[in-house]
Order: sequence, then structure tokens, then C-alpha cells
Amino acid sequence: MKQYTYLIIGGGMTADAAIRGIRELDQEGSIALLTEEPVPPYERPPLSKGLWRGKKSVEEIDCGTADLDVDLFTENRVTALNVNEKKVVAGGTSYQYEKLLMATGVRPRTLPFEEDRVIYYRTLSDYHTLLDLMAYKERFAVIGGGFIGCEMAAALARMENKVTMIFPEDAPGGGAFPNELADALTEKYRSCGVELQAGLKLSGMECDDRHCFLSLENGLSFNVECVVAGVGSEPNTGLAEAASLKVDNGIIVNRNLETSVSCIYAAGDVARFYNPALDRFIRVEHEDNALTMGRMAGRNMAGAKEDYEYLPYFYSDLFDVGYEAVGILDSSLQVVGEWNGLQEQNVFAYLEDKKVRGVLLWNLFGKVDAARKLIGNTYAESEIPLLEGVLHQLTEDAE
Repeated sequence: MKQYTYLIIGGGMTADAAIRGIRELDQEGSIALLTEEPVPPYERPPLSKGLWRGKKSVEEIDCGTADLDVDLFTENRVTALNVNEKKVVAGGTSYQYEKLLMATGVRPRTLPFEEDRVIYYRTLSDYHTLLDLMAYKERFAVIGGGFIGCEMAAALARMENKVTMIFPEDAPGGGAFPNELADALTEKYRSCGVELQAGLKLSGMECDDRHCFLSLENGLSFNVECVVAGVGSEPNTGLAEAASLKVDNGIIVNRNLETSVSCIYAAGDVARFYNPALDRFIRVEHEDNALTMGRMAGRNMAGAKEDYEYLPYFYSDLFDVGYEAVGILDSSLQVVGEWNGLQEQNVFAYLEDKKVRGVLLWNLFGKVDAARKLIGNTYAESEIPLLEGVLHQLTEDAE
């Protein structure tokens, strides 16, 4: 049996950040990382952003985890966790730990069709597969209009492929954006050559060696050469559930990021934590949370007693426009802000029960801290003009 002071299950950015957090306080303790992927941790956002625009190479997205005095066990799936004996089993080998981090991330939701030709875009292997296919295929369908779907449709279109985007929402963005922005973004995708099948779901799919024949619920059918799906994800909690850790849409953690079982921590996409600014438990699948939460989990495993009260931000690039945001983006909430056009700077606040729950900074960067300070603030109906003035000032300060 292999014995370690710290054992980490998962090979994403959270795992790398946790190791760095441990090493800030403990340079001697032994660390092992177990990941199902064939490579060490790497940056995830470039998979749908920078790699396609030539801003980063595959070599440049390696996190450098191997340089942190850690034993890396790639292509090792953990099949059992015994919390009483403090050990896990992976690849027929047992690993003993003193402190354990669950950084198991998420798994993609799948379409209700048994087709192995669909790329559920999540990993570096998926990137290589799609890149290879682009050498001899040019007609792509992107299923889903959320975060991954929007970025991948834009990336493929920029590479001069013929792209059809299919999603149940009315516009790209999955109900996150106010109407004026959603309408403008729809026209942006169309002007860039993306065919949009909005407000529709896929009803059938059959693939042969060369094509995939797709049917939509409105009766329309067409064929493409490749299907890329981004239809959401689910937290990888199977191992935690089997070990009787508290789970509810993620692994529940306390302020120190410890689970319901002593000496076991969770962080990143899989962890659900209480955020005081939003006054609710949340689970966040974005880079800022992975890095910040992972680092704090590592520090707390090494003896720190730090509370995770951070509200992470997220961002996206879509063709030549982009945004940063904090909190909850839900267009069904009351949305306050002035619309200046898709190519201009726009700031919107999302209110629920008179409290600001989210802020969207469209084409406005470097203002996340100011936006974060608005979260949780209360504005009565008579005070909305005051809030509009605060939002407008953010764009003024950027000029």
C-alpha cells in the first residue's frame, strides 16, 4: 500500500491549485494525484478559446504540476474510497492518506441517442479529436446554446467551417442575457455564418461512416459530418455518495471546504458551498473558482483555517466580443442597465427580491471587483435610477 500525507482525486486545475496551496505551508509532506486523464493537469479555458485562436499552444497550457514534488498517477480511475481506513483503490493499488481532496469535477450530460460519433467537448483529448476531424470535415452541428455550445460554435465558425447550432432557448446564451443583447448576439452569429436552429430540440440522430443525419422536433432534417455537444454537466459525486459523504447537487463542504467526513475536502466544479454574498449554496464550474477554491482547500489541508467566502467571476469570448460576470445571470430576473449596442460596453445588474444577484460586464474588462461589491445590495423600485447611475459609472471609469 502506498502512503501519502495528501491524496488528491482528480486531475484538473483545482487539483494543481490545491497542490500549490499545500506547498505554500508544507514543503515536505508527500502528495499524490490520481487522475483518469492520460496527462497531468492543464488549463481548461483554452480548449474552447485560446487554442483555436492561436493565442496558446498545447504545450503552453500544461499547469506544471510535475514540478511541485508530487507523484502523478495518470490513467488511474479511483474505484473505491474507504473513509474508516483512510484509503482509496485505483488500478488495483491501494493508497493511504492523512488528508484527501475530492476534485472530481463534472461529467457531461449526454444526448438520448447511442451514437459514439458525438464529441462531448470537455477534455484535451476532445480537442485533439476535433482538430483531427477538421482536416477532412467541414459541416458541423453544435448541440446546446450554453457556455460550451456558444464558444465552440464561434470557434468552429472562425475556422471557416459550416456550423449549425441547435438549442432549445430563444437565443445563444441559454437565457442568461437581457433581450436586447440576446437579439444582437443572434444576429452576430448569423452574420458570422452560423446557422441557428433556436427554440428546438434534437429528436433523432443516425450516423454512418461519413455523416450524421439529424432530425429536429419541428420536422426539419439535415446531415452534418460531425456533432459536438455541450448540453450541460453533472457533478461527479458517485465516489462521494458511495462513501456516504453529504451530497446535494455536488459534494457539500463547510466554510473550510471540508466535507461531512473529517479529513476529506472537496473543491472546484464538484463542490457545493455557501456564499454569503448570494446568501445561498452554489456550485461554480469556472476557472476562477477552480483556482481560488483549490488553493484554499490545499492550504486548509495543510493546517490553515481559512473561510471560503469568495464570489468567483467567469468570462467568455465570442467572436470579437466578450464579457466578464459575477453572480447569477438569469434573464427571467429583473434586469437593469442601458443597452449601447453589441460592440459597445454594457453593464447589466440582475435583481431578485430587490437585491443585486448578478452583474454582467459586456465588452468591459477589469471591473470585476467593482461589480462584485454590488452583489447583495438592495435597491427599492424608487432607487433603480441610482443603480443605473452606478452601472453607467463603471463604463465611464473604463474610458
